[in-house]
Amino acid sequence: MEPAILITENILIEDLVNQVPSSVSYLMTRGIKCLACGEPVWGTLGEAAREKGFSDAEIERFVVDLRALSAQLKQ
Repeated sequence: MEPAILITENILIEDLVNQVPSSVSYLMTRGIKCLACGEPVWGTLGEAAREKGFSDAEIERFVVDLRALSAQLKQ
């Protein structure tokens, strides 16, 4: 079994989406819809969340949740 990818607030959105496809719907339900805009570079998870007004605590919750999604893919 492969280890889950390291997800932090500094992960590039592009890497996150490529490695954890279910992260797209997770982030979109939280209002981070930049994934659908077609931009070639989205920045990091933390940058995208802060642009939408999320706090550091909320971003840490995203990291925890996305790590869990990633781990489910590896099972």
